[in-house]
Amino acid sequence: MYFIGIETSCDETAAAVFTDELRVLSNVVASQTDLHARFGGVVPEIASRAHLRNLLPVIDEALSRAGIGLLDVGCVAVHHTPGLVGALLVGVSAAKMLALALGVPLIGVNHIHGHVFACRLAAERDIFPCVGLVVSGGHTALFRCDSALSLTMLGGTRDDAAGEAFDKVAAILGLGFPGGPAVEREAAAGDPTAFRFPRTFLDEDRLEFSFSGLKTAVLYACHGQNVAKAAPPPPGKKRADLAASFQEAVVDVLVGKCRQALRRSGLGRLAVGGGVSANKLLRARLAEMCSAERAELFIPPLTLCTDNAAMAALAVEKWRLGEFAPPDLDAEPNTI
Repeated sequence: MYFIGIETSCDETAAAVFTDELRVLSNVVASQTDLHARFGGVVPEIASRAHLRNLLPVIDEALSRAGIGLLDVGCVAVHHTPGLVGALLVGVSAAKMLALALGVPLIGVNHIHGHVFACRLAAERDIFPCVGLVVSGGHTALFRCDSALSLTMLGGTRDDAAGEAFDKVAAILGLGFPGGPAVEREAAAGDPTAFRFPRTFLDEDRLEFSFSGLKTAVLYACHGQNVAKAAPPPPGKKRADLAASFQEAVVDVLVGKCRQALRRSGLGRLAVGGGVSANKLLRARLAEMCSAERAELFIPPLTLCTDNAAMAALAVEKWRLGEFAPPDLDAEPNTI
């Protein structure tokens, strides 16, 4: 059976076609990066309006690439939580309309849980139970994942998400948006030991994160105490060293907390999803840590790390259980 998945939780308009056998036939993403770049971050109203323009053409493209017609769709899945409420409403409204018009079931999917399920899609085999880390622009959280649909939050960030910290540090350093790839490129030429930035909670026995203090430490290391009139540092060694030292601190914390979660849970698998999981240093350090802990590591390819609609294939698990959404399914911006 053919499913169509819809994703509009933030600034990516996406649609995918997949089957009840978890075969992804198409995965189309329309990026809004250029629209938000001059603001240094995602502007919710701009994102919502772009979703309105892009969603139907993206759905049409996903169907075309999959080689099926709209009438072949047997179920509609949509990420309805969490995210920007205006952006979510565009996708949820379109999904409800399609399900009603086609007379097929509607399934609501948690976007964050979908990031963990992307690891299952990439592995093409069962990965549960496992520890799940979702690390993105909006979220940094650890889960105990007893099954695809049974996730218990172990801990999250108390302030900035890791991806948000990357965006803010990129702005401090004048590297542009999105911050993750920009900081990573700059860090390649830097010394990660040049600045000793804080690693909040790293040595504490709790599965929590905090990146606000790290961001502030970069700000003061870059500009000193008088930041009101400061300009970004010019290209060169200092900027590269700041980027590399910041990236090193974030990776140390993420890897350290994953190690703690594995040991505390007694599980031997780690699944990592979200945009920040595309970072090469993080992927390498997680692989080293999991090898030392004798744990399996699952990280999807880059196309499934950032926001996409293929990970809405989590809906297949709900479909098998008959867990369909009601006609009044609503956008829920804050549910993790």
